[in-house]
Amino acid sequence: MTYDVLVAGETLIDFLPERPGPLEEVPGFERRPGGAPANVAVGLARLEQTPQFWTRVGDDPFGRYLESTLSEAGLPTRFVERDPGAKTTLAFVTHDETGDREFSFYRDGTADTRLESGRVDDATLAEFEWVHTGGVTLASGASREATLDLLERASAAGCTTSFDPNFRPELWPDTETFTRVGRDALARVDVCKATVEELERLGFEADSASTESDSSPDAESSAKPEALARAVLEDSGAEDGPHTVFVTRGGEGAVVVSSPCAPWTTAGSRSTAAETDLRLAGHPGFDVDVVDTTGAGDAFVAGVIAALRDDRSLEATLAFANAVAATTTTGTGAMTSLPTRDAVDSILEDGAESPPSDS
Repeated sequence: MTYDVLVAGETLIDFLPERPGPLEEVPGFERRPGGAPANVAVGLARLEQTPQFWTRVGDDPFGRYLESTLSEAGLPTRFVERDPGAKTTLAFVTHDETGDREFSFYRDGTADTRLESGRVDDATLAEFEWVHTGGVTLASGASREATLDLLERASAAGCTTSFDPNFRPELWPDTETFTRVGRDALARVDVCKATVEELERLGFEADSASTESDSSPDAESSAKPEALARAVLEDSGAEDGPHTVFVTRGGEGAVVVSSPCAPWTTAGSRSTAAETDLRLAGHPGFDVDVVDTTGAGDAFVAGVIAALRDDRSLEATLAFANAVAATTTTGTGAMTSLPTRDAVDSILEDGAESPPSDS
């Protein structure tokens, strides 16, 4: 089997609460496989675009469980490393009545902080068309340099590179470090998926004139994400940084802005008022009964990669990625709730889009 996509990053154990509430009040937890890049990799496999996955787990019961889980999901284990000198990362998840969640990590010197540069060599990288990484492995340890090195070499090899900053404040010494390292990663990628908060933490600002002049549907809620995405593209310039930025808005869907050099089909997108060369598209998301939002952003990323590799337009990509994410939120856990392509096609056919925001 030929693998055209490489996903790299952490695999960990999510401990999900028996009921909503703060950590100190939850009586028990259920073990589930997780980790943002792991979720993306499994999500792609469910969407019939199985990638290679480079990760590192501890040589402990949790690590062996995760390795078995990845294999059962159909992922090849060529780059799944077992570290005899480190434990597997654990994350305790709590959420409120709406499904929004918080994390408490046990990740000091764990296996996923010990990725080593060069484990995926240049010859192997040249075999891939797309390489995706996330922000957690940038937070500390040898994995920071390994992740940046992978993106640098993947770009040089002609791969499309993508990045999700996935900001978890408890993993970073301070916001300034996240901003510096995150901007370093952005300079090496073609595609970025982020939230409004993450882009602001990375130091980007929405142009007030742009937000005031936006005339798109649901303009009040979409103007700021679009303006921040444009700020990323403006900062990138002609040489370094992403040509396409997706900004997710939770239950309100997502927007995308791409520059003229982006290779995607632009059917259904529109031009900005001030910068006619930039292409924009938006989608309001889907109206579903939310149980747990853990992994929704990762599901969205898997949907984006799968859709763009299927040569869908930017507008169709947003609809597909939002459908993947929405379906994931209807079950508990991240990886275990990732949908099949048939399930995604079903929600697209139903077309139950979210109503416009009242904000």
